[in-house]
Amino acid sequence: MSTPVSPWPAPSPRIAELIREGCGLMLSTPEDVAGEVDAVTLAHTDPAVLADPSFVEAIRRANRANLLHWAEANVREPGAPVAPNLGPEVVNVARDMVRRGIDAVTLDAYRTGQNAAWRLWMALAFRLTSDPDELSELLDVTARSIFAFVDATIAGITAQVLRERERLTRGTHAERLEVVTLILEGAPIAQARASTRLQYELDRHHTAAVVFSDSADPDQGVLGRAAEALARAAGARAPFSVTASASSLWVWVPGADGPDADLVRAALDGLPDTRIALGSTDRGLAGFRRSHLDALTTQRLLHRTPDHVRLASYAEVQVVALATQDEERAREFAERTLGGLADAPADLRETVRTYVREGFSASRTAERLFTHRNTILNRLGRAEELMPAPLTGRTVQVGVALEVVRWLGTR
Repeated sequence: MSTPVSPWPAPSPRIAELIREGCGLMLSTPEDVAGEVDAVTLAHTDPAVLADPSFVEAIRRANRANLLHWAEANVREPGAPVAPNLGPEVVNVARDMVRRGIDAVTLDAYRTGQNAAWRLWMALAFRLTSDPDELSELLDVTARSIFAFVDATIAGITAQVLRERERLTRGTHAERLEVVTLILEGAPIAQARASTRLQYELDRHHTAAVVFSDSADPDQGVLGRAAEALARAAGARAPFSVTASASSLWVWVPGADGPDADLVRAALDGLPDTRIALGSTDRGLAGFRRSHLDALTTQRLLHRTPDHVRLASYAEVQVVALATQDEERAREFAERTLGGLADAPADLRETVRTYVREGFSASRTAERLFTHRNTILNRLGRAEELMPAPLTGRTVQVGVALEVVRWLGTR
């Protein structure tokens, strides 16, 4: 069997060694490189995308997948052509863009990301060698490799975009998402007309939710079952939902009382890798929109929390959402208010947080945390020693500071 011939010449042994070394450095600290590419890519992304935490996470996953794909290929065979990356992280972002009608920005984002990655690689190249001849060959070989890789990946994505657009034009999803988007953007659409087009009655109370997964290629059936569980927990026959992205559903369930959180948590136990962010319960077309925006705010905090919280409601996070409009100042406030408690073991902070929420009742705190009352009193005493001032007279400040640390973590 004949050996396949590369479409371009192989680099010299010395340059191959440098490429392997540079890619090894990238793979040892991938977040440093990916973080730079994320910042540039997201700075040039449509605001409609940035408003959706699932979309932002999907873009970050795609950036990491592309960087790792290229670097790993060049460790195996430095300077050789790299096959396009059409894995689920990348393809799902393209599909999501088409579903929202903003797929044109996908290709722009790839070019922006390519430019950022190339600048980082050039800086790395100058760390690897100062020899002019080596630098010339190193940059020439890797420029050819990076640009050809991105071109091939874009070509594959373009084909996927065309297939997805054709599929959507044959279904009802496009119209449903179009109407929902008009409502969420505050367009002057009549409530009765919107209800007819959606086949969902808007003149009632409903609770919005975002059902999502952190997986790069989640099971849509599992997300659907979570939406159905939400409806049952609200006493409704079925949810109204649209596919927002490959990893998230936007869901609304009717009912004046909203879903029963305990029933939803029980259902999530059987649905792996699935999380739910609940909005407020509100009425009418305006409530449909407001509840969804509240659910997105809740989802953003779910993405940020250092703990893997699977269910949260806007009522739980409303205060911290307001307090963290300026995230840096919120962290400073929390650290000044809590002192050593900010970095103390989580059970100590959770005890004080629950104690404040339970109206300073050690007995109710013990019941809530399934812990003996004496243990609660001991923890409260240790927490007081760590704080710069007593809890008495500062309960509001301490309560808000603990919420900030719970959802954002410490620096």
